[in-house]
Amino acid sequence: MQAIQAFLTDNLGPFGGLMIVGLLGVFLILIALPLFLKREVDPLDKLKAMNRQTSEKPTKGEKLRNVGNRDKLEKYANFLEPQNAAEFSAVKLKLLQAGYRSKNAVRIYHFSQFALGVLGLVLGGIYALYQMALGDVTTQNLVLMIMVPGGVGYILPKYWVTRRQGVRKEAITNGFPDSLDMMLVCVEAGQSMDQSIIRVAHELKAGFPELAEEFETVSQEIKAGKDKNTVLKDMSDRAGVQDISSFVTVLVQSQQFGTSIADALRVYASEMRDKRVMRAEEKANKLPTKMTLATMMLTVPPLMAILIGPSIYAIVKNLGGG
Repeated sequence: MQAIQAFLTDNLGPFGGLMIVGLLGVFLILIALPLFLKREVDPLDKLKAMNRQTSEKPTKGEKLRNVGNRDKLEKYANFLEPQNAAEFSAVKLKLLQAGYRSKNAVRIYHFSQFALGVLGLVLGGIYALYQMALGDVTTQNLVLMIMVPGGVGYILPKYWVTRRQGVRKEAITNGFPDSLDMMLVCVEAGQSMDQSIIRVAHELKAGFPELAEEFETVSQEIKAGKDKNTVLKDMSDRAGVQDISSFVTVLVQSQQFGTSIADALRVYASEMRDKRVMRAEEKANKLPTKMTLATMMLTVPPLMAILIGPSIYAIVKNLGGG
């Protein structure tokens, strides 16, 4: 044992034994985790679950988790998915707003966080061993080398989904005024609201595919016989844009009170055009402020060199000559 400890100390530093024990523990955890997740279900628990399903109405979260038997991650559902229905719905809505509509999107999202986190820990451990072989490494640096890649790997899927959500919302917001103008033209030409939605979805595919996808989903759900008000509210939830939520409210109220849809679309389309112009003006007004620092850094030093440079050169020359 003393020879082994001396060998580890000479090659890996004073914390060599502790590092080997830690890596061995991580390795055993990675081996035991699949075995733990694949354990057979107790027949008594299976019987209780069957009785509970027949006696109780399943919650919304349980309905969303019902997938086909071909899903390879189904056996890890309890580990990869939130068991709380509210948390499950929140994550699913965020993924929908980011454009991920698969039934297993929540499961794949959490699996990506877990897999990338473990991969980051493994890569960090390998890099830490490499640095320890080159020279002495402090305990603080050792912990940072291992934990930082794991944390980055765990946060990366969340960052990606959040970024995709923001990009998709911006694309829908930019294309929504044009879609309202096209819808108004279709309605005034004599088409129904359902036909105008289909036409707008077809015309917007090239310029605004995200918004066209939402309108296509609305048209398909209406064809399937779903209530129009429910379909429009689901669209506002999937888009996550305040303009579309207000648009859905306008359509629902117009239908409830029996007012003209064309008049409502004309007024709301005009407001959306004005709002788009205001957003453009806001960005234009912010531009000079953002350019101030860059302008000062790129303009002031050359200007100072041109104005003061000859004087400094003359002073240095006179002092050198004297």
